[in-house]
Amino acid sequence: GKYTMSTAGGASIPPEQLKARYIGTGHADMEKHDWITQQHRDTLASHVGHYDQLSYYAVAQNESIARVRVQMLEKIHQPCGPPPTRKEETM
Repeated sequence: GKYTMSTAGGASIPPEQLKARYIGTGHADMEKHDWITQQHRDTLASHVGHYDQLSYYAVAQNESIARVRVQMLEKIHQPCGPPPTRKEETM
């Protein structure tokens, strides 16, 4: 099946246009690690950018808001750890 999204008016958006509009949606040659890293970065950036979410996590962790913000910003660098080693294709 072909997946499409639609606008508020109901007009469908082709996948190519969707990928051009939203960087994090990936592309055919994207590795799994790259894709999941992008998703985690987007999520962390959203949490840092929304004070209410940041405050919620700070209370849940019994930490200051500033400390939780710094921890999230540090995680953005490599949220899923270092990338796996790529096997070189030899034939």
